[in-house]
Amino acid sequence: MPGLLILMIVGAAAFAYWSAARGAAERATVVGRNACRAAGVQLLDQTVHANGLRLRRNEDGRLGFERSFRFEYSYDGQDRHVGRLVLRGEELVYFSGPAQAAPVIDLH
Repeated sequence: MPGLLILMIVGAAAFAYWSAARGAAERATVVGRNACRAAGVQLLDQTVHANGLRLRRNEDGRLGFERSFRFEYSYDGQDRHVGRLVLRGEELVYFSGPAQAAPVIDLH
């Protein structure tokens, strides 16, 4: 019976980790898509890709996961640029990618 209890605890922990990872990936996709839309560029592949995971302390001092994601975007459909974002829990702590589009001034 104790073996079954341990198996259930491990299963619950694995499910909680998987669920948190999926939630972070969905949040990163939304952040990347919104940044590309605001900058007037195309988000390539319509998704972000997880490329890092580390333990970090949150603002309150508790340990939590910090997940890194990368995505690709294009200004004209011919070029490819890489963006990066880092989430600590649900909080965006780093972003590198397309800047917000600047207004075009026609001098002619």
